[in-house]
Amino acid sequence: MNDITPAELKERQQQNQAPIIIDVREPWEHEETRINGSQNIPLGELPGKIEDLEDLKHQEIVVHCKGGGRSASAKALLQQHGFDKVRNLLGGISAYNAG
Repeated sequence: MNDITPAELKERQQQNQAPIIIDVREPWEHEETRINGSQNIPLGELPGKIEDLEDLKHQEIVVHCKGGGRSASAKALLQQHGFDKVRNLLGGISAYNAG
């Protein structure tokens, strides 16, 4: 799936059609600022949480971090485990908060 822009995600949220949002930043980063409705699973913990996410395998998931690097790794990891609707938030939460 193509990645998602902050504007598209915000529009989907306003229409109550938000996908599942996973914040792969560290807990302290998530505490400082977060996207409403997101769940925090730090990138380093994600491999151990794959089984817990099995029910989401065919649902749209948006992963994000601060700028897009860690979430690109998270997207690749999820795709390797059969998650077929994973999108990276382009520019991360920095771009989301800027717009």
